[in-house]
Amino acid sequence: MGGRILTAEKIEKAAVIGSGAMGHGITELLAMNGYEITMVDINDQILQKAKEKIAWSLGKFVEKRRIRQEDADTALARVATTTSYEQAGKDVDFAIEASPENMQLKRTVFAKLDQVTPPHAILASNTSTLSITEMGKATKRQDKVVGMHFFNPPQMMALVEVIKGDNTSQDTITTVVELAKKLGKTPIIVRKDVRGFIVNRILGVAFNEAFWAYQRKEATMQGIDSSVKYNGGFPMGWFELADFVGLDIAYEVGKILYEAYGERFKPCSEVIGPLMKDHKYGQKTGVGFYDWTKGRPRIPFNLLDEYDVDRSWAVAVNEAAWLISDDAANPEDIDTGMKLGTYWPQGPCEHADRTGLDVIISKLKELHSKYNMEMYKPCPLLEEYVSKGWTGKKAGRGFYK
Repeated sequence: MGGRILTAEKIEKAAVIGSGAMGHGITELLAMNGYEITMVDINDQILQKAKEKIAWSLGKFVEKRRIRQEDADTALARVATTTSYEQAGKDVDFAIEASPENMQLKRTVFAKLDQVTPPHAILASNTSTLSITEMGKATKRQDKVVGMHFFNPPQMMALVEVIKGDNTSQDTITTVVELAKKLGKTPIIVRKDVRGFIVNRILGVAFNEAFWAYQRKEATMQGIDSSVKYNGGFPMGWFELADFVGLDIAYEVGKILYEAYGERFKPCSEVIGPLMKDHKYGQKTGVGFYDWTKGRPRIPFNLLDEYDVDRSWAVAVNEAAWLISDDAANPEDIDTGMKLGTYWPQGPCEHADRTGLDVIISKLKELHSKYNMEMYKPCPLLEEYVSKGWTGKKAGRGFYK
């Protein structure tokens, strides 16, 4: 068994560890696509609640005529629950963990899965930032450990980031990419185990830029969000989006990015810090930057010139350039990630090619000389492209040919 290559076609049975929002969403998605799943959690009450949520969600799909009632019933019948790893892992081909973002916990989960699953099984993590390589080291099958980061809610969102750990084999990546496609998703490949992967890294720098602008009193919160939505064509303003994601999550991701990349991700803790202390995490707690108790905040239209959205684009393009120069991703995957994972009107690489890489660089240099912050320092790759005359569409070559 040990050496056999597992193709996506051969995956039949799966285990999902953790039955929270992401865990039960991934379980539902797998079940709807014909896989037999066992969902694992620490007690039966939690599992029962998760299964009720799956039933509710399947009911919604039926209501909206996306699936038939008998498909919903069949999908639900494919979901088993247990508190026993042995039982869950017995004869699976694939296991994915969606436990809380804590490395020690995840390593424990992987060590257990390694013991109870057949040698051919692929072990995946739905982490949004942590190191796949580290998790793999808790097992005797590092070549079969991979990141498979779904976006919330997994049943609805089209994007999956597939992350290669230092020791993940190309066969494993190929199989998981194929599996994502069989689930109706669009996979993008993160070729190196970098913190924040693609989407959170670029989103993180856009958040930071906005938070610092607000902290320096250059614009109001509503002004920034109004400009980003109505001038920039983004679906949400940065503060609204941070509330929607959860400020506790945005804060944690910010910390991880700062640890990984240093001053380029210097967090603006004065902005999120006080809300964290008061447990105001955004939409899920009813209050964050905005009050969500009466529904989605109204972002006033008349403030749309308060903040220069080109600043958001400049730092996003710069971070995309860092991802490419780190050989962690290609321009297509970066752009796909931002459009499908966060509904950006265009990807940063496309945007740069349309606007002109020279224009982006001069914006970055202007900001860098004004604020002397590492975030605005142009990535050497951008400088190199521009010095070669690769300024984008007008030159026939930029990030794209």
